[in-house]
Amino acid sequence: MANRAHRFDSRQSMNGKQFEIFHYRDQKMETVGVHHHDYYEVYFLLGGSVSFQVEGKLFLVEPGDLLLINPQELHQAQVGQNAVYERYVLWLSRSYLEQLGGGQCDLSACFDQAASGHTNLLRPDKVHRAILQDLLKNVNAEFYGEDTDSRLYAQSLLTQFLVEVNRLTRSSVQKSKKAEEPDLISRVLAYIGTHYQDSLTLADIASEFYVSKYYLAHEFSARVGTSVYRYITFRRLMQAKELIASGMTPGAVYQNCGFGDYANFYRAFKAEYGISPREYAAQIDR
Repeated sequence: MANRAHRFDSRQSMNGKQFEIFHYRDQKMETVGVHHHDYYEVYFLLGGSVSFQVEGKLFLVEPGDLLLINPQELHQAQVGQNAVYERYVLWLSRSYLEQLGGGQCDLSACFDQAASGHTNLLRPDKVHRAILQDLLKNVNAEFYGEDTDSRLYAQSLLTQFLVEVNRLTRSSVQKSKKAEEPDLISRVLAYIGTHYQDSLTLADIASEFYVSKYYLAHEFSARVGTSVYRYITFRRLMQAKELIASGMTPGAVYQNCGFGDYANFYRAFKAEYGISPREYAAQIDR
């Protein structure tokens, strides 16, 4: 079973409809901007120095750590350049993850940011770290295997891996301390999340939280990795994709996502995803 590292691919879309896995090992890493996916992502660091911004939260990731990213979470990695950067990256479509649970268990629970005590970062002990790493190694090998039963075996190993991650998540939640009072940027992110349909400006948000727009712009960019305006656009576009996927027509979607008119919506959507809203709608397998 081959398990060689892959050449890094900067694409942020899945080629298939189930799952993909990559074993990356880079000496130097190109910067990937703040982005989001239509699928779940599991990131397992094997070596190197990296920090992750996920919806304004900063995670300093250590070798052996797991990072769980929901389709609705904007994120970006900042990679140190002094060590080899090695990791497994696993992508899972929403429908496939639901299918794997077989109606008996919710394997997406570990990604649920609304759950009490949820955290994107898991730090397994030595024993569980070895178990998870070994499972990912074998999933990767079987996924690219040439035997007729390789893909089926990869799916079986993947199910084991996700069960282990969900167990680890439940254990971490039970041990977690009481949540701290959210700071300014956390409150601003939550505010945007519930008001993105409104006509929001930097000045409006700054006034809402009694700070200067210059201070807010600086603090927001430092924490989130992008500007307030860009984040609002991201949030609106993510919701637009959700609505199109649910069957709403692009002509009706922009009115529910805070875009002033269809032309602005069209330009933003095409610039971000490379296709028009109607082309995206045509790709959806209803």
